Amino acid sequence: MFTKSVEVLDTTLRDGSQSANVSFTLNDKIRIALALDELGVDYIEAGWPGSNPKDEEFFKEIKKYSLTHAKIAAFGSTRRKEFNVKEDPNLNAIIKSDVDVAVLFGKSWLLHVTDVLRIKPEDNLEIVYDSINYLKSHGLKVIFDAEHFYQGFKDNREYALKVLKTAEEAKVDVIALADTNGGTLPHEVYEITKVVVGEVRTKIGLHMHNDSGCAVANSLMGILAGARHVQGTINGIGERTGNADLIQIIPNLALKMRFDVLKGKESLKKLREVSRLVYELAGLHPNPYQPYVGDFAFTHKAGVHADAVMKVSRAYEHIDPSLVGNTRRFVISELSGTSNLVTYLENLGLKVDKKDERLKSALKKIKELENKGYSFDLAPSSAILVALKELGIYEKKINVEYWKVINESSNLSIAVVKVNGQLEVSEGVGPVHAVDLALRKALQKVYPEISNVKLTDYRVILPGEIKNTESVVRVTIEFTDDIITWKTVGVSSSVIEASILALIDGLDYYLQYKKLKTLKNN
Repeated sequence: MFTKSVEVLDTTLRDGSQSANVSFTLNDKIRIALALDELGVDYIEAGWPGSNPKDEEFFKEIKKYSLTHAKIAAFGSTRRKEFNVKEDPNLNAIIKSDVDVAVLFGKSWLLHVTDVLRIKPEDNLEIVYDSINYLKSHGLKVIFDAEHFYQGFKDNREYALKVLKTAEEAKVDVIALADTNGGTLPHEVYEITKVVVGEVRTKIGLHMHNDSGCAVANSLMGILAGARHVQGTINGIGERTGNADLIQIIPNLALKMRFDVLKGKESLKKLREVSRLVYELAGLHPNPYQPYVGDFAFTHKAGVHADAVMKVSRAYEHIDPSLVGNTRRFVISELSGTSNLVTYLENLGLKVDKKDERLKSALKKIKELENKGYSFDLAPSSAILVALKELGIYEKKINVEYWKVINESSNLSIAVVKVNGQLEVSEGVGPVHAVDLALRKALQKVYPEISNVKLTDYRVILPGEIKNTESVVRVTIEFTDDIITWKTVGVSSSVIEASILALIDGLDYYLQYKKLKTLKNN
């Protein structure tokens, strides 16, 4: 029966954790699971019971929390050829984990059956049937991942389909077709999935890998062909080149293809938040180019584009960014003209004519700074300070007369700063931390609101990465007061000085922002 609802299974905690350089702690896994439940995914594939102590502990620990939507699923393989189901350690570990859902993978490519497992084709069918039937007899919902299905279908269509029909005979709940080596192309996925949907009555799902860069497209084509269950990971993290990115699949299904996913369209507003959480806990930098949720997804640099977007947003944006928890951004650069600058200033409550000669002067200074190695693409707040000065609106609040950093050890630094006539000394973990503490000490006596400011990101771009320069370092710093977020940039031949310049700009911007907002509200 046709339905416009698609189930979502997230395997970030299992397949995603197999990504190179990614290792989640138990607490990380709990935090991600709770975020996924709040997002509204249907299943959370949390790990492989019996394979490692961390996963076993997770299945115990997660029971202390009341999930409102998602079901926790345990992953494992069909029984080993030398065991019957009652003796098989994998199957019994799944049962022992006390979950409601099992995700079981088995062979559907005859090559793997004969050359890897080295068993008869009919013996593999028996293994698939026995394993599913055994878990079903213990009251579990079972999702069967048909490993290497698309390759198996192309090699031997009859046998690949026979594996699926055997799973169906065992009363499996969902059959997920896996493109395990990621080599199948979208048109093949559509054609093969269409055949399967016509041959098998059980709900069909998809598990795509990204080795040929087609995991998201393959997932969408499989849904078009009739699949109604999709698997993937947050941000597409996973083994080799990764899995299908649910952060892209989910909004495409909901907003473009009009399928019901998660708990409704309101859930989509959490996509960027969940994406950022997984990046943070995985120890990865967010991809600014990531569709839907990346910093650049709705960022406009060319002045003509920015001007058009302000008049008619859909002229250059395929959706309203707020639908997925993102925001529109404008880049201030040598390419942007005054339109982008005016937009930022208007957001601060200022009324500015974009033909104002002072704006052109500000833009000229911004371009001069770019020639020295500055980049305001991700750090527009430093450029806004330049504009405020040219417009005569800027009020000098921070005067750093002197600073010095003493490195006491590899991880301990002492900073001495003289700010607004006030001398302060602070000890910190590294020079930037020490200077930050010293600046705050001096400023908080006059500007107590500085205590609300937190540093949330710190990036260094080395000389070889900066165009047209030979010896400068660029530092960008992100700040937040838990209400707004802003970024500033500093450039110098010294990484410490570049950091201090970005740091001063960040604190200065906040004080200018608070002043302008106060004036606007009065």
